Amino acid sequence: MKLHASTPSALNTFSGYGDGYVLVNGQRFEGKTAGNLIVMPAQLLPWNVAGFDALTEADFEALAGLNLEILLLGTGPKQRFPHPRLIRALAAKRIGVEAMDLQAACRTYNILMAEERRVAAALLFT
Repeated sequence: MKLHASTPSALNTFSGYGDGYVLVNGQRFEGKTAGNLIVMPAQLLPWNVAGFDALTEADFEALAGLNLEILLLGTGPKQRFPHPRLIRALAAKRIGVEAMDLQAACRTYNILMAEERRVAAALLFT
C-alpha cells in the first residue's frame, strides 16, 4: 500500500509498506536485508534485535533515552504484546508504549508525527 503526504516534508514519514518491507520517504527497507528499524521524525536508527521472542529489557532501556512521548512497537505481521517487565524502563520515564502489527504502526506513526508528537516506531519485520 502506498501512503502519500499532503505536503512534502523533510521529516521521516512512511510512504508505503507491504509484506516484509516499509518505505520511508520513498526509500525501501526490508527486514531480510536492512534488519529491524527505529523510525523517528528526524532520524532512522538500526534496531539490532533478533526478533520479538528475543527482546530483552536492555533493548527497551536503550529506547528510553530517545526523548519520546510514545513508542509504537511494530511487531511484524501480527500484533503481539511484550511482557510488562520488558518495558519497565519506558514506563519509568512516562513513555507510552503501543504494540501493533507493523502496518498499523506505520499508519499511526504518520498521524502522530504530523501532530508533532515525540514519537518513534520500533519495527520488527518478523
